[in-house]
Amino acid sequence: MNKKTNKTLAARKAKAVKEGENSILRSSGRFVDLGHMVRGLVSSKLLAPEQEQIILSRSRAPRQVRLHPLEYLAELELPDHRNSGQQLDLETMTRWLAEEAGQPYFHIDQLKIDASTVTPIMSIAYAERHQILAVEVSEQEIVVASAQPWHTGWEDNLRHINRRDIRRVVSNPADIRRYTAELYRLARSITGASREDGVVAIKNGNLEQLLHLGGNHSPDANDEHIINIVDWLLQYAFDQRASDIHIEPRAEEGCIRFRIDGVLHTVYEMPAQVLTAVTSRLKILARMNVAEKRKPQDGRLKTRSVEGNEVELRLSTLPTAFGEKLVMRVFDPDVLVKDFQSLGFSRDDDERWERLISQHGGIVLVTGPTGSGKTTTLYSTLKMLATPEVNVCTIEDPIEMVEPAFNQMQIQHNIGLSFTDGVRALLRQDPDIIMMGEIRDLETAEIAIQAALTGHLVFSTLHTNDAPSAIIRLLELGVPDYLIRATVLGIMGQRLVRTLCTNCKKKVAVDETVWKDMVFPWKTRMPEVCAAPVGCQRCRETGYKGRAGIYEIMLLDGAVKDLVTANCDADQLRLTAIQAGMHSMRLSGAFKVATGLTTIEEVLRVTPATVVPRNPKPSSS
Repeated sequence: MNKKTNKTLAARKAKAVKEGENSILRSSGRFVDLGHMVRGLVSSKLLAPEQEQIILSRSRAPRQVRLHPLEYLAELELPDHRNSGQQLDLETMTRWLAEEAGQPYFHIDQLKIDASTVTPIMSIAYAERHQILAVEVSEQEIVVASAQPWHTGWEDNLRHINRRDIRRVVSNPADIRRYTAELYRLARSITGASREDGVVAIKNGNLEQLLHLGGNHSPDANDEHIINIVDWLLQYAFDQRASDIHIEPRAEEGCIRFRIDGVLHTVYEMPAQVLTAVTSRLKILARMNVAEKRKPQDGRLKTRSVEGNEVELRLSTLPTAFGEKLVMRVFDPDVLVKDFQSLGFSRDDDERWERLISQHGGIVLVTGPTGSGKTTTLYSTLKMLATPEVNVCTIEDPIEMVEPAFNQMQIQHNIGLSFTDGVRALLRQDPDIIMMGEIRDLETAEIAIQAALTGHLVFSTLHTNDAPSAIIRLLELGVPDYLIRATVLGIMGQRLVRTLCTNCKKKVAVDETVWKDMVFPWKTRMPEVCAAPVGCQRCRETGYKGRAGIYEIMLLDGAVKDLVTANCDADQLRLTAIQAGMHSMRLSGAFKVATGLTTIEEVLRVTPATVVPRNPKPSSS
């Protein structure tokens, strides 16, 4: 027998072995076991052949016996035979299983699953017994996720009961088990909270409340179901990295939305009376007046995430046509221990900001719209300045984050404690550094100037488009130009841009026209390539994950200070600041585009155009 014949026979034998293993995997309605999985992974060259006997010879602990075979293999942290230096993770093996079964892979994203629609499809006992979960429901079909692609015992029964086609997909077994428990627990709590023993629910129609005789059977804020819903809501928000939680009442059903990386996502819709009870529960936890629903209120609460990290939330209510709207701002205490580079400062930004905050007297302003990161910048700065040798005091409305390193006071209009009275009181407390939450009118501007003139370093915020516009805003409030020149040290404008997901971003060519528009009026070298979003599981197919700051810092000295007059021109002020070394927010964003941190489109989306009256000389930096 020649070598060619031997090679042919070996190939046929290998093919027969492969087909035999696949036939075992596809055996009639069986749950796959560890041996099947290991032999299949070895055959697909994901596992080295020598690993097979080692894995199968290991004794499995009782807890591991209850795991799906792929979960057990993932816990062993086995090397990926096809990719040197990488491990076989659960997602990789789940994708392999989907390919072997000839079924689509499906990543479960709870933000995209409507629990009120998928949970009635089957009972939780049925879902757990067959290790399946409905993930999408339409009038024609039900999409069911499973990690046992050859187990078919449930299909005919589910198809007959729901009178719809079944489309199977393969998902991560750990995700199926986790979301089955979470979605059914949430649905059970909402159903229990909205059950009214035959009494029709109270609804708001035409902004008038419909009265039903026989008493109000709306759920109580301390009901066990409501407590479960609130616990789920907070933990889910922390898990999704939400910066804000919106609870919005509607005529029929209320809506819960999360802001993630600056974009709002609808999370859940629930009956209006359940949403009202959830709002009341949160108001109780935040020590707010539950009975008062006609006036806006502010409150705060502190809790812990699953990992044990402390998380602080600031609550704000607003009376609307259909009830109280509640927004919770989620504050991460870790931002206070980050350095400026971690916040997105470039080396030039860091040097200019350090120069500003090292002064012993004067006003430093931070500008930008709501949600642009002003609070994080100020708190990080104060945290750095709050040494044992200085007295740092803040007056805020309301206190954004509680920080023990400095003394914080909250404005209370109900007892007559205004910004003016608060700052006057602070000035008698021997402060070195004062932070005022915001300059809103002439009165607060004057009290900030008074504090600066008496030798204190004052930090505050303004809502303006960019740094030069802050000078115009102060003049419009009625602050004399000579007082601005005497007290304002500098102004920083900032925005937050979404950063690209490091797992899926790709390189693309730079559009020269768009680049020149972004960096104008600087003669900045254009990079050959930049990064673009793609989308993957880690970023929920958005292509972005996380945010970073982009900044412009205008120092009020030299020629810039000379232009601060009663008839100050913002464009000329901006031009002079640029010639003095200020980088605009767009140029700051361009530097991050060049390093692959974000995209040109994202920078242009969040930043104002750099308007100058004529072509300036290029910056020396």
